[in-house]
This record gives sequence, structure tokens and C-alpha cells, in this order.
Amino acid sequence: MAIFSKSNVPQFSVDVYQNEYLPEGGREVNAVVTVTATGGGTIGSAVAAPHLYSPGEGPSAAVVLMVDCSGSMDYPPTKMRNARDATAAAVDTLRDGVHFAVVAGTHLAREVYPGEGGLAVAGPDTREQAKQALRKLSAGGGTAIGTWLRRADRLLASADVAIRHGILLTDGRNEHESPEDLKAALDACAGRFTCDARGVGTDWEVKEVTGIASALLGTADIVADPTGLAADFTQMMETAMGKEVADVSLRLWTPAGATVTFVKQVAPTVEELTGRRTEAGPRAGDYPLGSWGDESRDYHLCVEVPPAAVGQEMLAARVSLVIPHSDGSVQNLGAQGLVRAVWTDDLAASTSINPQVAHYTGQAELAEVIQEGLDLRKVGDMDGATAKLGRAVQLASASGNADTAKLLAKVVDVVDAATGTVRLKAKVEEADEMTLETRSTKTVRVKK
Repeated sequence: MAIFSKSNVPQFSVDVYQNEYLPEGGREVNAVVTVTATGGGTIGSAVAAPHLYSPGEGPSAAVVLMVDCSGSMDYPPTKMRNARDATAAAVDTLRDGVHFAVVAGTHLAREVYPGEGGLAVAGPDTREQAKQALRKLSAGGGTAIGTWLRRADRLLASADVAIRHGILLTDGRNEHESPEDLKAALDACAGRFTCDARGVGTDWEVKEVTGIASALLGTADIVADPTGLAADFTQMMETAMGKEVADVSLRLWTPAGATVTFVKQVAPTVEELTGRRTEAGPRAGDYPLGSWGDESRDYHLCVEVPPAAVGQEMLAARVSLVIPHSDGSVQNLGAQGLVRAVWTDDLAASTSINPQVAHYTGQAELAEVIQEGLDLRKVGDMDGATAKLGRAVQLASASGNADTAKLLAKVVDVVDAATGTVRLKAKVEEADEMTLETRSTKTVRVKK
């Protein structure tokens, strides 16, 4: 159980945005649910001055840093040095009292600090000891990321804490274990800790790194230039230190005859949650949302209801936030939202699309067509790639997703953004293509 000041506990709220009106016989109900946590003592996504907490003031937490030390980290030699410096910067950002460890990842997983299968408790002395140990890191060996994750899981499980988090850095492909081994490790770790994953340079596999972050409800990104690692690691650790509530789930109850078509996170990134449902009693299911600090996220849900006549209305779904415990008990976070269905013969009302639903439908399509376009480009289908990436440019422009539009402009020449008319660039820097693929799921909120 976390031990921290009540004033630092976030308060959760749920807001539902939808057009509840359906035509006679209509069945599909769409809604965007905004979940917000406020008052947790954080500023934006980062905790202010983490060292200024006294032990016990912040939530009890444990972090394991997994640093790729395979042979490729020596090419160029500055890459390993930047990784050591970045990990040291992350250690410096640890809040006093947080349990932590550093693991060197090759085809094995070696505990660099503190060693002997345990975790250290962050303080001035242990932070300095960890940084001394980091200076001895050197590159050599293969890459077996599932082995790193399993070691991190064992270390994190040794601490009786509320928040368990991993940070993973790799520069290469997972060549020394099978895809099935990595998937088995991710399945074993899912729900036990969250993990942010970073790829440094351009010799790693985007789908591997994003798959790790997705399975473990963390973030993924590229750091193409190793000199940017320290700033990225510092920000990642600040965000991790800002998490105050772990294992939050969105509980969705639907009435008899209704079925959930899908549930997906749509901001700040697109993340499919439908297949992660765990049953939570009659007509209810839980969808994992991971750890929370002061932040807001949006979710798009679609429910199919039994058809009804004009004038009838029903509760299509009830949304609540809970923390399920391993002993079967549930902590209700006191936030709830209702999704309604009302049948009408007013054509204008029943055909209107809620702005939030329309926006995020477009953002989800944007992420999808970028992935499809890049995959087609890799296999040489230039016409297909042009069509998909042109649609992506059109969607990014229409929704005001300027960051994605800039990334697309490094892969295609934009002739007309409004119509999605583009030409594929003859030569594309590998880092630009990988950045677009890695960040394709990042979305923008609805314009107010």
C-alpha cells in the first residue's frame, strides 16, 4: 500500500461526449470518454523537484533501468558513453525513497547495481554508488530483450510498493531470442509493471520497441541522435516519478442485449484496449489504463445496443474507474460517466456526429494509414504507399496535427494537403522514416 500525504492523491473525473440520438432501429452508440486525474502534486507530466520529497511523502515506487550493452552499442563508441550518461541522469532524477536497480542487457541480463537480486533505496549515497557502477558499463554480447524484462520483473516484485516501472533502452534488433520468447516475456510481465521503451540510433526494429511499450502500457520513442538520450531519460524519469496511482482500470458495464464493439485509447496516443478486457461480473469488463499522475486521457468506446422504436431511450453503458486487487477486492475511484441511447425521428439529430467522436475517428485512421503506407513503401508498392500517405497528410492537416504533418513532410512532398495529393520522396533518411513510424500513434486533442 502506498504511503503518502492525502493531499498528493489525484482525484479522478470522467466526462462523456457523444450524440445519444439514433434513428429508429439504430444500434451503434459511440462516445469519447475523457478521464482526468488532478491534484496529485505534479505539474504537467513531471513531478517538480523530485529530491525535495522526504521518504514516504511520494507514493512508494520502484524503477528498474534496462540498458542495452550489446556489441553494437560500441558503434560508434560515443553511443555507449551517451547511454551511461543518460542512465546517470535518470538516476539523478529519482525521488528519495524510491527503490531502484540498473540492469545491463545483452543476451543475458546482468544486475549492475545494486546486485544480488535486490533493489537499492534512492538517496544521495545510493545515487552516487549507482553512477560509479555505470561508469564500468561496456559493450559486448547479443540482444535478448525478453531476458531483460523477466529480470526487471523479478527485481520489481521484490519490493512492496504501489508503483512499478521499467525504462528500457535498445539500439538493435532482438536477434538472440525468438519472437515467441519475447512475446512470452511480455505476456508474463503485462499488468505487473509499466515500461517505457526507447530505440537509439536507427538499427533497431520499430515494431519491437513499440510492441514492448504497448504491451506494458508505457511510451515508445526514437532517439536518433544518442546525444539526446540524457534529456529524454531525465524527462522519462520525471514522468515516472509523477505517477501516483497504479493499475487503474476502466470498468464498462452494459445492459442485457448490448455488446462492446471496441474500446481504445485515442489521446495522447492511439492504443487498442478491446482485447485486454478482463471480466468483472455480470455484463461488466475491466480495461487496463496503467499508472496515473496529474494528466488527462481520452478513450473512444463503441457499443451495439438492441434496436428500439422512436421515443425509447436506454442506458447504453456505465463507465467507472476502479483498481482491482489480486485478492478479488476492488477500490472504486469515485468517478462515473453514463452513455445513453435515445431513438428519434429527427433526422438532423440522429445523423449529427459528435465533434470529439469525429476527431478521434480521424486520428485513429491517421495512425493506421501511416503504418500501412510505410509498410507498403518497404515492400515496393509505391502507388499504394502514395495513396495511404496522401490520406495521412489530408487527415493530419484537417485535424491540426502539426507534429505528424511535419514528420510526413520528410517522407513525402506535399502538393496539396487538403486533398491529400503527395509524391513519395526519392530519398528518405532512415531516421525520418523511423521517427514517423514510431510516433504515428501520437494524437492531438480536439480543438476547443
